[in-house]
Amino acid sequence: MLKAIIGKKVGMTQIFDDNGKVIPVTVIEAGPCSVIQKKTIESDGYDAIQLGFHDVKDRKLTKPRLGHTKKAGVTAKKYLKEFRLEDVSTFNVGDELKADTFAEGEKIDITGISRGKGFQGAVKRHGIGRMRMSHGGGPTHRHAGSMGAGTYPGRIFKGKVGAGQMGSVQVTVQNLDVVKVDAERNMIAVRGAIPGAKGGIVYLKNTVKNN
Repeated sequence: MLKAIIGKKVGMTQIFDDNGKVIPVTVIEAGPCSVIQKKTIESDGYDAIQLGFHDVKDRKLTKPRLGHTKKAGVTAKKYLKEFRLEDVSTFNVGDELKADTFAEGEKIDITGISRGKGFQGAVKRHGIGRMRMSHGGGPTHRHAGSMGAGTYPGRIFKGKVGAGQMGSVQVTVQNLDVVKVDAERNMIAVRGAIPGAKGGIVYLKNTVKNN
Protein backbone atom coordinates (compact mmCIF):
# COMPACT_ATOMS: atom_id res chain seq x y z
CA MET A 1 0.00 0.00 0.00
CA LEU A 2 1.30 3.42 -0.94
CA LYS A 3 1.70 5.96 1.86
CA ALA A 4 2.49 9.67 1.88
CA ILE A 5 2.86 12.63 4.23
CA ILE A 6 4.02 16.27 4.20
CA GLY A 7 6.89 17.37 6.42
CA LYS A 8 9.36 20.12 7.23
CA LYS A 9 13.13 19.71 7.18
CA VAL A 10 14.54 20.35 10.65
CA GLY A 11 18.23 19.71 9.97
CA MET A 12 20.95 17.08 10.01
CA THR A 13 22.52 15.22 12.89
CA GLN A 14 23.97 11.79 13.61
CA ILE A 15 22.81 8.82 15.63
CA PHE A 16 24.40 5.54 16.65
CA ASP A 17 23.07 2.12 15.72
CA ASP A 18 23.16 -0.98 17.93
CA ASN A 19 26.72 -1.74 16.81
CA GLY A 20 27.97 1.73 17.71
CA LYS A 21 28.26 2.82 14.09
CA VAL A 22 27.55 6.48 13.29
CA ILE A 23 24.65 7.11 10.88
CA PRO A 24 24.26 10.59 9.35
CA VAL A 25 20.54 11.41 9.33
CA THR A 26 18.19 14.22 8.36
CA VAL A 27 15.43 14.96 10.87
CA ILE A 28 12.01 15.74 9.40
CA GLU A 29 8.95 17.06 11.24
CA ALA A 30 6.37 14.85 9.52
CA GLY A 31 2.78 15.89 10.09
CA PRO A 32 0.33 15.90 11.60
CA CYS A 33 -1.45 16.18 8.26
CA SER A 34 -5.19 16.27 7.64
CA VAL A 35 -6.99 14.70 4.70
CA ILE A 36 -8.60 17.72 3.01
CA GLN A 37 -10.03 16.02 -0.08
CA LYS A 38 -10.48 12.50 -1.42
CA LYS A 39 -10.57 11.80 -5.16
CA THR A 40 -11.78 8.57 -6.72
CA ILE A 41 -11.94 7.07 -10.20
CA GLU A 42 -15.72 7.40 -10.20
CA SER A 43 -15.77 11.13 -9.48
CA ASP A 44 -12.41 12.40 -10.76
CA GLY A 45 -10.96 9.70 -13.00
CA TYR A 46 -8.12 8.76 -10.64
CA ASP A 47 -7.49 7.87 -6.99
CA ALA A 48 -5.77 10.47 -4.81
CA ILE A 49 -5.89 12.25 -1.49
CA GLN A 50 -5.11 15.87 -0.75
CA LEU A 51 -3.24 16.52 2.49
CA GLY A 52 -2.98 19.75 4.45
CA PHE A 53 -0.04 20.64 6.70
CA HIS A 54 0.86 23.41 9.18
CA ASP A 55 -1.96 25.25 10.95
CA VAL A 56 -2.35 28.91 10.07
CA LYS A 57 -4.72 31.73 11.01
CA ASP A 58 -7.86 32.07 8.91
CA ARG A 59 -6.96 35.59 7.81
CA LYS A 60 -3.80 34.27 6.16
CA LEU A 61 -5.76 32.38 3.47
CA THR A 62 -7.98 33.47 0.62
CA LYS A 63 -11.71 32.84 1.04
CA PRO A 64 -11.84 30.02 -1.56
CA ARG A 65 -8.85 28.30 0.06
CA LEU A 66 -10.33 28.77 3.53
CA GLY A 67 -13.71 27.42 2.44
CA HIS A 68 -12.00 24.41 0.91
CA THR A 69 -10.36 23.44 4.20
CA LYS A 70 -13.41 24.28 6.33
CA LYS A 71 -15.52 21.98 4.16
CA ALA A 72 -13.32 19.11 5.33
CA GLY A 73 -13.97 20.10 8.94
CA VAL A 74 -10.32 20.88 9.74
CA THR A 75 -8.44 24.01 10.74
CA ALA A 76 -6.89 26.25 8.09
CA LYS A 77 -3.73 24.75 6.57
CA LYS A 78 -0.88 26.65 4.94
CA TYR A 79 0.35 23.85 2.65
CA LEU A 80 -1.75 21.54 0.47
CA LYS A 81 -0.44 18.65 -1.61
CA GLU A 82 -2.16 15.95 -3.62
CA PHE A 83 -0.79 12.40 -3.65
CA ARG A 84 -1.91 9.78 -6.15
CA LEU A 85 -2.46 6.44 -4.44
CA GLU A 86 -3.51 3.04 -5.68
CA ASP A 87 -6.21 2.64 -3.03
CA VAL A 88 -7.91 5.45 -1.12
CA SER A 89 -10.64 3.37 0.47
CA THR A 90 -8.85 3.40 3.83
CA PHE A 91 -8.83 7.23 3.98
CA ASN A 92 -11.68 9.56 4.91
CA VAL A 93 -11.90 13.35 4.74
CA GLY A 94 -10.83 14.77 8.08
CA ASP A 95 -8.49 11.88 8.98
CA GLU A 96 -5.18 12.81 10.58
CA LEU A 97 -1.88 11.30 9.46
CA LYS A 98 1.13 11.33 11.76
CA ALA A 99 4.78 10.34 11.57
CA ASP A 100 3.95 6.71 12.35
CA THR A 101 2.55 6.48 8.81
CA PHE A 102 6.04 5.17 8.07
CA ALA A 103 7.99 2.62 10.09
CA GLU A 104 11.66 2.05 10.76
CA GLY A 105 13.39 0.15 7.98
CA GLU A 106 11.08 1.32 5.19
CA LYS A 107 12.35 2.90 1.98
CA ILE A 108 10.96 6.28 0.92
CA ASP A 109 11.34 8.97 -1.74
CA ILE A 110 11.57 12.61 -0.62
CA THR A 111 10.78 15.59 -2.84
CA GLY A 112 11.69 19.20 -2.06
CA ILE A 113 12.96 22.47 -3.51
CA SER A 114 16.77 22.57 -3.60
CA ARG A 115 18.74 25.46 -2.18
CA GLY A 116 19.04 28.43 -4.51
CA LYS A 117 22.64 29.29 -5.40
CA GLY A 118 21.97 32.34 -7.57
CA PHE A 119 23.66 33.08 -10.90
CA GLN A 120 26.68 30.80 -11.35
CA GLY A 121 29.27 30.24 -14.05
CA ALA A 122 29.55 27.18 -16.27
CA VAL A 123 32.42 25.66 -14.27
CA LYS A 124 30.44 25.46 -11.03
CA ARG A 125 27.05 24.91 -12.66
CA HIS A 126 27.99 22.15 -15.12
CA GLY A 127 31.51 21.10 -14.17
CA ILE A 128 33.15 22.08 -17.48
CA GLY A 129 36.94 22.23 -17.61
CA ARG A 130 38.63 25.58 -17.27
CA MET A 131 41.21 26.93 -19.71
CA ARG A 132 44.94 26.77 -19.05
CA MET A 133 46.31 29.19 -16.49
CA SER A 134 49.49 30.10 -18.42
CA HIS A 135 50.73 30.91 -21.94
CA GLY A 136 48.00 33.21 -23.09
CA GLY A 137 45.09 31.91 -21.10
CA GLY A 138 44.10 35.51 -20.57
CA PRO A 139 41.22 36.62 -18.36
CA THR A 140 39.00 33.82 -19.67
CA HIS A 141 40.07 30.90 -17.49
CA ARG A 142 36.53 30.03 -16.39
CA HIS A 143 34.62 31.10 -19.51
CA ALA A 144 32.49 28.64 -21.44
CA GLY A 145 34.68 28.73 -24.54
CA SER A 146 33.53 28.01 -28.08
CA MET A 147 29.76 27.74 -28.38
CA GLY A 148 29.07 26.45 -31.86
CA ALA A 149 30.14 26.09 -35.49
CA GLY A 150 31.02 29.14 -37.56
CA THR A 151 29.40 27.62 -40.65
CA TYR A 152 26.27 25.46 -40.80
CA PRO A 153 24.08 25.62 -38.76
CA GLY A 154 25.74 28.80 -37.52
CA ARG A 155 23.84 28.96 -34.26
CA ILE A 156 23.85 27.54 -30.74
CA PHE A 157 21.62 24.54 -30.13
CA LYS A 158 19.06 24.56 -27.35
CA GLY A 159 20.30 23.01 -24.12
CA LYS A 160 23.92 24.16 -24.50
CA VAL A 161 25.52 24.32 -21.07
CA GLY A 162 26.43 27.77 -19.83
CA ALA A 163 26.14 30.21 -16.97
CA GLY A 164 22.75 30.82 -15.39
CA GLN A 165 20.55 30.47 -12.35
CA MET A 166 21.51 27.45 -10.25
CA GLY A 167 19.41 25.61 -7.70
CA SER A 168 15.88 26.40 -6.47
CA VAL A 169 14.35 23.56 -8.50
CA GLN A 170 12.29 20.54 -7.49
CA VAL A 171 14.50 17.57 -6.62
CA THR A 172 13.55 14.02 -5.61
CA VAL A 173 15.95 11.78 -3.72
CA GLN A 174 14.95 8.12 -4.00
CA ASN A 175 15.36 5.03 -1.87
CA LEU A 176 16.21 6.61 1.49
CA ASP A 177 16.14 4.49 4.64
CA VAL A 178 13.86 5.42 7.52
CA VAL A 179 16.20 5.08 10.49
CA LYS A 180 13.95 6.21 13.34
CA VAL A 181 10.33 7.26 13.88
CA ASP A 182 9.11 9.25 16.91
CA ALA A 183 5.30 9.38 16.73
CA GLU A 184 4.96 11.52 19.87
CA ARG A 185 7.14 14.31 18.48
CA ASN A 186 6.11 13.72 14.86
CA MET A 187 9.73 13.23 13.87
CA ILE A 188 11.23 10.97 11.20
CA ALA A 189 14.98 10.46 10.79
CA VAL A 190 16.17 9.30 7.36
CA ARG A 191 19.66 8.23 6.35
CA GLY A 192 21.59 10.84 4.35
CA ALA A 193 20.74 14.26 2.97
CA ILE A 194 17.50 15.54 1.42
CA PRO A 195 16.79 18.59 -0.79
CA GLY A 196 16.21 22.07 0.59
CA ALA A 197 17.28 24.31 3.42
CA LYS A 198 16.26 24.06 7.06
CA GLY A 199 12.57 24.79 7.42
CA GLY A 200 11.83 23.76 3.83
CA ILE A 201 8.70 21.78 3.01
CA VAL A 202 9.27 18.22 1.78
CA TYR A 203 6.96 15.46 0.56
CA LEU A 204 7.48 11.84 1.66
CA LYS A 205 6.21 8.82 -0.28
CA ASN A 206 6.93 5.12 -0.58
CA THR A 207 9.85 4.57 -2.92
CA VAL A 208 9.06 3.80 -6.55
CA LYS A 209 12.07 1.49 -6.72
CA ASN A 210 11.49 -2.24 -6.40
CA ASN A 211 13.39 -3.39 -3.32
